Amino acid sequence: MSAYQNTELAKVFCIANQKGGVGKTTTAINLAAALVMHKKKVLLIDLDPQGNATMGSGINKNEIEQNLYHVLIGDADINSAKVVSPTGGYDVLPANRELSGAEIDLVQMEQREKQLKFAIAEVINDYDFILIDCPPTLSLLTLNGLAGAQGVIIPMQCEYFALEGLSDLVNTVKRVHRNINPDLQLIGLLRVMFDTRVTLQQQVSTQIENHFGDRVFKTVVPRNVRLAEAPSHGMPGTVYDKSSRGAKAYIEFAKELIKRVKQDALEGATNNP
Repeated sequence: MSAYQNTELAKVFCIANQKGGVGKTTTAINLAAALVMHKKKVLLIDLDPQGNATMGSGINKNEIEQNLYHVLIGDADINSAKVVSPTGGYDVLPANRELSGAEIDLVQMEQREKQLKFAIAEVINDYDFILIDCPPTLSLLTLNGLAGAQGVIIPMQCEYFALEGLSDLVNTVKRVHRNINPDLQLIGLLRVMFDTRVTLQQQVSTQIENHFGDRVFKTVVPRNVRLAEAPSHGMPGTVYDKSSRGAKAYIEFAKELIKRVKQDALEGATNNP
């Protein structure tokens, strides 16, 4: 147990999208770092065997001794496997190619879709936010993320085919809510890589707002070169160039998320006296 002791349980959110290349890992890394800037204690769980969130946090995925794979199969706990991001200031439960083997090992386990949930329970008092960077496929790993989370944040590009993928993911969230994790809900949609000069993106953005209403975050993350450069330096964009438009957007997004969490908590308290 760390010296930090949260008086409330951490908010556990998946960053998920079943479509690849939509800025999911960029969002996970920069949200984690931005929450730290807002004085929050954060754990980022890298649930993708590619280990991009690990590398983008300044951690060499090939040099770590223990990682999420060992946690999921019961050979380690989160406290022994986690490392601190030297650039972002948040804790990371790292991943590398070993995690691919977890799919096979988990199949043989009872309650295989809840192994991450059980692991998180050990540290849920130690953080304000626990973010899970999910792989872009609906796998047993992704299912573990959804089963262990209270909510899903969906980063998405405002493009035509993104709407189709969004519909699939929302249906997945509903099925997991119904069959595995009744606490799971859609926290919100974050528009990323947004280019105001593209008329189609503006049209899709309006469609999303009309359909999802206040579940769409007001913050919009622009397409930004500095955000794209940051991972190659092992740094979140919010640290690499805090003054860039992309970094400013993620810092604002963290602020909006904190506010939404407080608002949802107040509404929950009002509805459940």
